[in-house]
Amino acid sequence: MSLRVEPLTGADLTAALPALARLRIEVFRDFPYLYEGTLDYEAGYVARFAAADGAVIVGAFDGDRIVGVATGAPMAGQLDAFVQPFRERGHDIEGIFYFGESVLLPAYRGRGIGHAFFDRREAHARTLGCSVATFCAVVRPDDHPMRPADYTPLDAFWRKRGYAPVAGLAGQFGWRDVGDAEETQKPMQFWMRTL
Repeated sequence: MSLRVEPLTGADLTAALPALARLRIEVFRDFPYLYEGTLDYEAGYVARFAAADGAVIVGAFDGDRIVGVATGAPMAGQLDAFVQPFRERGHDIEGIFYFGESVLLPAYRGRGIGHAFFDRREAHARTLGCSVATFCAVVRPDDHPMRPADYTPLDAFWRKRGYAPVAGLAGQFGWRDVGDAEETQKPMQFWMRTL
């Protein structure tokens, strides 16, 4: 296999958008997100993120096939659901870089791609003058009925990268869970580190 991780720009990014949308739906369908996504929503989301000022989208490839993606952009351009918790606590929004997601097909995990995703986005954030990186993760109860018996949260990986959850810094974001008829709001815990 010839695995590579690289930023997507220009025509390469545009050509990859449909694959990125499908990948998000596939990976986020699993616990803990349990996301019942649609291609229409995802296509718009990925295109909006790609067009954001200062954004970076990093792809992981096995040959020509996209097997993972990670996104990032300055916090100032994000949805209010993500920005407002920081404003309410007096954070300097202009100095914060937001990591939208890292999604990777299960067969490619444990090969250093997750670290490469963080490395590329952190480097990009520094070139923009950002001093803090953040992301958020859904909070699900330990006894959630759809939690697999062998589920291992990514907390240890994130801590190894220097990130920590910030007490009291949380938001809400809504989506429809697998098997549900209606969208519900989910608690989202923010993690941060100084760059």
